[in-house]
Amino acid sequence: MSGSVGTNSGRASGSVGAAASGPTVSASDPAIDTNPSGGVGTQWANSSTGDFYVCTTATAGENVWTNVDAAQDSIQPWQFGGTVSGYKTGGYPNTDVINKFSFTSDGDATDIANLTQARHALVGQSGIAYGYSCGGKPDPDFDRIDKFAYASDSDATDVGNMSVARSYSAGQSSDTSGYTSGGSDSSNPSLDIIDKFPWASDTNSTDVGNLSAANTLVMGQSSTTHGYCCTAAIMDKFSFSSDGDASDVGTLSVERTDGIGNSSATHGYGAGGYPASDVIDKWAFASDGTAGDVGNLTVARGRSSSQSSTTYGYVAGGYPNTNVIDKWAFGSDGDASDVGNLTGTEQQVAGQHF
Repeated sequence: MSGSVGTNSGRASGSVGAAASGPTVSASDPAIDTNPSGGVGTQWANSSTGDFYVCTTATAGENVWTNVDAAQDSIQPWQFGGTVSGYKTGGYPNTDVINKFSFTSDGDATDIANLTQARHALVGQSGIAYGYSCGGKPDPDFDRIDKFAYASDSDATDVGNMSVARSYSAGQSSDTSGYTSGGSDSSNPSLDIIDKFPWASDTNSTDVGNLSAANTLVMGQSSTTHGYCCTAAIMDKFSFSSDGDASDVGTLSVERTDGIGNSSATHGYGAGGYPASDVIDKWAFASDGTAGDVGNLTVARGRSSSQSSTTYGYVAGGYPNTNVIDKWAFGSDGDASDVGNLTGTEQQVAGQHF
């Protein structure tokens, strides 16, 4: 007997196999584009902070590194939907009220704060830590960008201006910027402008492109890579990574204006609209094309606010005047259910989520 135990491979031979590979140790955190050769289960230790991560989704460029600490501050690709709350801002009759309702439990909204000025026909964007409301009326149209913090239920502040004062626009949100597309102003019944402003600093928005056609009373959706602006027979799409013009990539199942845009991680939704509609449309971001009718709202309406969690779409308020908050599941096609009410009965409102 040689005494060697390193070369015998049998389970009953007394063999000692190769040691299991340990975690990668680095002074920095992994990133979504840190592609582990070991796939799911790969471990990563940050020697500077003591944080310890495990790869729970291995997709090139979109990896999820789950932090095992109590804070669960994991590293994962940005997605549009929220996990905590939905918000409604402004509305007609003219109001400055900011409403908030829970994504974790169904129920009525509460009045938590105010915009810098009462207005309607405004548009909402959802940043990482702040909600934004842009433009609106009464005449003349506003160019103001309002911002409010999710962490503290406090009033909004004026942090910049759009390139053109306007109303009835669509809002889109990426991981770094907010967008406003289309709309109208006192001298132009329809506009094709795409504006962009950053989350990182309070500043004016800039004109970065144009829609394929001038449009107003539009609805907005956001994938991880593109913004969408839909109305009537047009489904415009533009890139978040490079400024430029939009292209028409599809159509809704029913031609209508003034609808409500929602977004899951994989699909865009168009709900309601004018003439008064209860249709919920859905299309895949991966393929675009014609949307399909997958369900109905509890109340036919347009001019509502939209909120998207990671698992549900919400529509709150709208015309004909209602205070109803509707909710439907992204994971399964079907009708919406009435899960609560806004504090007021309002239309031409904006929506945000956190």
